[in-house]
Amino acid sequence: MTEAAPLTGSARPAEAALLEQRTGGRLPTPTRGGAAGGPPRRTGTLLGGLLRTARPKQWVKNSLVVAAPAAAGRLFSWPVLTELALVFVLFTACAAAVYLINDARDADADRAHPTKRRRPVAAGQVPVPVAYAVGGALAVLAPAAAAWLTTPPVAALLTAYLGMQLAYCVSLKHVLVVDLVVVTTGFLMRAMVGGLALGIPLSRWFLITTGFGALFMVSAKRYSEAVQMAGAAGATRALLTEYTTGYLRFVWQLAAGVAVLGYCLWALEEGGVPHTSVLPWRQLSMVAFILAVLRYAVFADRGTAGEPEEVVLGDRALALIGVAWVAMYGLAVANW
Repeated sequence: MTEAAPLTGSARPAEAALLEQRTGGRLPTPTRGGAAGGPPRRTGTLLGGLLRTARPKQWVKNSLVVAAPAAAGRLFSWPVLTELALVFVLFTACAAAVYLINDARDADADRAHPTKRRRPVAAGQVPVPVAYAVGGALAVLAPAAAAWLTTPPVAALLTAYLGMQLAYCVSLKHVLVVDLVVVTTGFLMRAMVGGLALGIPLSRWFLITTGFGALFMVSAKRYSEAVQMAGAAGATRALLTEYTTGYLRFVWQLAAGVAVLGYCLWALEEGGVPHTSVLPWRQLSMVAFILAVLRYAVFADRGTAGEPEEVVLGDRALALIGVAWVAMYGLAVANW
């Protein structure tokens, strides 16, 4: 039984030499999915790949469409729930369009990334032209359906969301601070669209608390990524090398403070009408809200605040605090 001769500099394939140059002379260990540095072999249907590219785990973010109707106490009727379900589907279609186009644009770069190389488009399960075609179709059909089935403000907001997110995919994600603003605005748009669909006025406290609460989670996630990738090659986001952890820490701390202040001002403002409920639920809900922010800040400070939904659902204490806040907030809105 003969031993295979080791690769020499002249015999090394061009791809391996390029990978060695990118990783500072350290070739990655081959994985089960395929040769090191190349796209892993993906098996599965095209439809399954398209569904994975649409990021079903991220759809929970679109549940923010109920935020404004819930704040106004307008959730308890079938017409409202039907309208919100339609808005949820349309917003999910717009987000899926952005994911598909983004992954098609970044397919080449994703193939060189240790984790993103497993995405269906980068792995070859979904051809790039197909991703562009499906993403483009959703980007056209979703606003058109919104204009036909919902109100003009909803269609305008979805169109603005698509334009902003596609600009983010092309260039804005490489611009300091602007990238944080764009992602935060995406969350704020989700929270606004339900109110626009039902004609509910959006209060200044709602916008301030929601906007800065979103900025808190977005900047905490960026801070966590920066902490985890410090000193490591191949950051998940190229722009992370331009931020300092001190700056990102300042942003999430500032955003958390403003979100808490905005919520407290709402809770302490009776609007000239004294409450007739059993307990002052508006004021009491401040305790749960502040506890939730402080608990989330623990993960941000540790550098483990990844996807917001994973942080909330993965920590039992934070989930219980969230349930308590929802209960008190609901009682305050209903004036029970």
